[in-house]
Amino acid sequence: MAEDFELDTDDLARRMDGAIANLRVELASLRTGRASGSMLEPIMVDAYGSPTPINQVGTVNVPEPRMVTINVWDKGLVNKVEKAIRESGLGINPQMNGTIIMLPIPELNEERRRELTKVAGQYAESTRVSIRNLRRDGMDQIKKAKDGMADDDQKFWEAAVQELTDAHIKKVDETLETKQAEIMQV
Repeated sequence: MAEDFELDTDDLARRMDGAIANLRVELASLRTGRASGSMLEPIMVDAYGSPTPINQVGTVNVPEPRMVTINVWDKGLVNKVEKAIRESGLGINPQMNGTIIMLPIPELNEERRRELTKVAGQYAESTRVSIRNLRRDGMDQIKKAKDGMADDDQKFWEAAVQELTDAHIKKVDETLETKQAEIMQV
């Protein structure tokens, strides 16, 4: 049975890539002092009786480097969108102009920048933990198939899993460094 053992490294890599993709989504929601439509993605609006993402109740635009606008399609939802933004914790004060909500992005002070880099670091660490858990799952599969497997085969598969893990941890570190540099940029 173990002679024919083959670890599905493609599945392991796909799951690790998913963890990194999730990290990128989390990092995109961190405010950097520059306007970005992605910073509104986690905000949900109570529209028509259910939580709805902002981009499904209006058009999100970035007309200037420090301004995000939302053109709300339904006049009845304008106040709900404004309320959702105020309660989101982004620290942005929406300005209303008919069905258009303008979000001026203020400069970040040094203290807030440092806080955001720490939050980004926490996101990256949770992604590293997820990747290490996937590594452990791969190693467990190898150990279960160990009976009858040659030592060389076992070492080959363990090295393959470790190589995959190292490559993905490196991607996490690079993504974090890029985001932290973006946050600290004045």
